[in-house]
Amino acid sequence: MKHYFILFSLLIAQIAFAQKPQNLDFELIEVDKFTALSSFGSNEYTVSIDSTHVKSGKYSARIEQNGKTNYKAISFGIPANYQGSKIKLTGFIKTEGVDAGYAGLWLRVDPQLGFDNMANRGIRKTTDWAEYEIEMDLQSNRAERIVFGALLSGTGKMWVDDLKITIDGLELDQVPERTEPVIKPDTTFIKGSKVVFPELDKRFISDLDLLGRVWGFLKYHHPTVAGGNYHWDFELFRVLPKYLEAKKKDRQQVLTDWIDQLGEVPPCEDCEQVSDDAFLKPDHKWMSSSMVGKALKQKLEHILENRHQGPNFYIKLYPGVRNPEFRNEDTYENMTYPDKGFRLLTLYRYWNMIHYFFPYRHLTDKNWNDVLAEYIPKFINAKNEYEFEEATIQIIGDVKDTHANLWGGKDVIENRRGTHYPPVHVNFVEDQLVIVDFYNEEHRESLGLKIGDVITHINGQQVTDMVRERQKNYPASNQPTRMRDVALNMLRSNQAKSTITYNRGGSEMEMELPLFLRQDLKIYGWYRPDPDGKSFRWLEDNIGYVTLKNIKAEDIPQIKEQFGDARGIVIDIRNYPSTFVPFSLGGFFINEPTGFAKFTRGSINNPGEFRMGQPVQMQPDQDMFKGKVVVLVNEISQSQAEYTTMAFQAGMNTTVVGSTTAGADGNISRILLPGGMSTMISGIGVYYPDGRETQRIGIVPDVEVRPTIKGIREGRDELLEKAIEIIKN
Repeated sequence: MKHYFILFSLLIAQIAFAQKPQNLDFELIEVDKFTALSSFGSNEYTVSIDSTHVKSGKYSARIEQNGKTNYKAISFGIPANYQGSKIKLTGFIKTEGVDAGYAGLWLRVDPQLGFDNMANRGIRKTTDWAEYEIEMDLQSNRAERIVFGALLSGTGKMWVDDLKITIDGLELDQVPERTEPVIKPDTTFIKGSKVVFPELDKRFISDLDLLGRVWGFLKYHHPTVAGGNYHWDFELFRVLPKYLEAKKKDRQQVLTDWIDQLGEVPPCEDCEQVSDDAFLKPDHKWMSSSMVGKALKQKLEHILENRHQGPNFYIKLYPGVRNPEFRNEDTYENMTYPDKGFRLLTLYRYWNMIHYFFPYRHLTDKNWNDVLAEYIPKFINAKNEYEFEEATIQIIGDVKDTHANLWGGKDVIENRRGTHYPPVHVNFVEDQLVIVDFYNEEHRESLGLKIGDVITHINGQQVTDMVRERQKNYPASNQPTRMRDVALNMLRSNQAKSTITYNRGGSEMEMELPLFLRQDLKIYGWYRPDPDGKSFRWLEDNIGYVTLKNIKAEDIPQIKEQFGDARGIVIDIRNYPSTFVPFSLGGFFINEPTGFAKFTRGSINNPGEFRMGQPVQMQPDQDMFKGKVVVLVNEISQSQAEYTTMAFQAGMNTTVVGSTTAGADGNISRILLPGGMSTMISGIGVYYPDGRETQRIGIVPDVEVRPTIKGIREGRDELLEKAIEIIKN
């Protein structure tokens, strides 16, 4: 799994120079190159100096995409010879036409102690100069090197200027030098786990299930483990051989001895108690099951009663919203197909993260307690890299969260999907695969296909059979969203053409469809972007129209002024909002402070507990819009789009039109897994003020309208037509 999506391929980038970094404002130039700058990534991008677009001084750094989309980054590196607790990177970024990716800063503390590349808050579209920052724990007693810079993924250009590193708020020349020796990392198993597994049967699977639960419990609860005193991944590989070689009756003793070796657990005089009215409580029922003997149970219950409190080496909560930040997790990305021990580690790590920190673990179709044993043989017996990736993407699919996909490290899965892409954009409409657009205008006439054609067979295989076979590898909160994503890859292939059978007006036809490399098509994902278009316009009969796919903060006052006396406003959120507008625009539609959402948040002191907060309040504008508001949504409306819809839904005269949304709201939390894989989860639970759920259900429209094949053939937007009808009536 070589990381296509750049989350961790940044490990290759560094440059050695003096103790204090220089040239971070890009003013020193040496033969048209920055004197203290390194770059890495795809050769389809260029890194250069720029004297036209600058934040300060005469020059900035520019990264520009010129060919096939991938990524490019610039890098600085310095020894981590500093004493401190928090390190911060700040810098100014300007972008132009950034699509199918993002721009951002990146910061890494080695050896793999902390990493952030703004993947969950990257800069998109066209933006003016603005300051951004990344802050993380320095762990000065472990840190050996600080590497940082800026990166561009996808299309477009970015400029970066005035980078600055501070530690505990101090400039580097003011930071005290580190005096204590660096704790050298444990590298014993860096090349492999060295674990030999017996042939699996029910007995071994049950015992490995127990080991995974104990390993994860100790990770987040035992004071010395949660404090970061052990390389906990490698401790698994130290205990596994003893555990596997022991007789069945002696394995519990191996676990109790293991716990004793971790040191005594002192009494916790002020352990935070689980709230009686917690929305979700920690699930430790497994400790009382028949799989846990009396002596082991006593050990575990003692640790639970005197569990670690406060800062945790492996988990923290982001400031503000407080979704989980999983920390200090090695990716072992050079092991694209890791050995059985590391594959088991992948499963243990993921299962426990979900068990203790996923706010929707109660909404999965499967009982999460049954999932660990189910996947143990799938991970251990994976015969190749593809089966390992497939096992991972399928357990991710079991959490039923559209945010939770295998976002990085699915190289083999992607290669099997194909390197060649169709010239047409297809969606599932009325449960049929329908052509809805052409990526390049020149193909509209040359191919002989028409908008609304229904594809029934691909290379002789029925589309319905292909969907049935493929959908297991498309994680999603609900079926409409899964079909949204399946459609994007239905026509991909490793061949330069496919034979398709399609239906038009009752007539069945067949053709050889040419396929193209991605860089030869103007491919888009769920919807066609319009970065330079205007976000608002007039429709008929004094009705305003606003799309959030390219809305800017400066548009909001103009929208309120222009549409203040409109008969109604249609707000199109069949997209991902380019700017956060729930409060700035939502206040236009209410006449008093109004709650529209509330959150559940996890706990570090009580892993597995989630408490419900108070409703988020939206404040009214001085002048409320008095006309009707119709919000358009569908399966493309996801995350921030759903949250924004909830805010507008709280308006006095709002009607939601369309179909069920993606059902994945809330800030995302990134998860890193062995093999260079990465995924995400919705990190907080999002609910209506009355407690109604949004996860998996999505935003349920007041008026359900879905596109029809007939409407698509006629070039109509049936949701927009219904919105206009509602406002008129």
